[in-house]
Amino acid sequence: MKTVTLPSGDRVAALGQGTWNIGDSRATRAAEIATLQRGIDLGLTLIDTAEMYGSGCSEQLVAEAIAGRRDDVFLVSKVLPNNASRRGTVAACERSLKNLNTDRIDLYLLHWRGGAPFAETLDALTSLQRSGKIRHYGVSNLDLSEMQEWWKTPGGESTATNQLLYNLSRRSIEWDLLPWLRERHVPVMAYSPLEQARLFRNAKFAELAKASGITPAQLALAWLLAKDGVMVIPKCSSTARVEENAAARDIQLTAAQLAELDRIFPPPKESRALEML
Repeated sequence: MKTVTLPSGDRVAALGQGTWNIGDSRATRAAEIATLQRGIDLGLTLIDTAEMYGSGCSEQLVAEAIAGRRDDVFLVSKVLPNNASRRGTVAACERSLKNLNTDRIDLYLLHWRGGAPFAETLDALTSLQRSGKIRHYGVSNLDLSEMQEWWKTPGGESTATNQLLYNLSRRSIEWDLLPWLRERHVPVMAYSPLEQARLFRNAKFAELAKASGITPAQLALAWLLAKDGVMVIPKCSSTARVEENAAARDIQLTAAQLAELDRIFPPPKESRALEML
């Protein structure tokens, strides 16, 4: 099973599970919990959530899914930018800990940049780490200039990841941000790796998946998993889908397949603004 090594030396499952837009409906709750639990069974033990997702409902659903199995998972949550002051970050973390029914969050991220000074956010994150309420901290949706500013702020060099929109159709980070992060051994956590299934509408991509004997989702995930220092957090809606995703870990793409993907989804040829969803 492929893992990614954090700057601390801790190893995390390269393929995990996202929880955006789950936990909002009682009608789908049982299926969503069963899907997360099946994913854990299959080794997709990296679980990503955020205080923003359903205003805490996603965190509460995750808590139910991991009940009795907390030590089996690597739990990620995020603080909203408007809560990211020194005091606000601590308070937000306490709420997330309560929602998640746990005494610690394995990785706590600034969701995106807001008005709070980085120095305040980092001061709070380092304090939370010292107290044992979080094990690692990082960021999400920071572009290169923001990342450089964050890095220069006291505590910034201990950043464990930058969670970014990254998939075959969203490759702009490859121009400058991804190389910068790699030079500093900071892994990327790729969200929306299937572009919310919009990738599947590309006829050439669908044809390549069919010719390769795999599903479009598996092809998209295998492309990301082939990259060093990249964790991937697709959201799944059913146990069948999570089983399909898990099988992507065993797929080794050939040089010809990778070249064809570059033809279908060309890498960037210039710097672009950071893309977000």
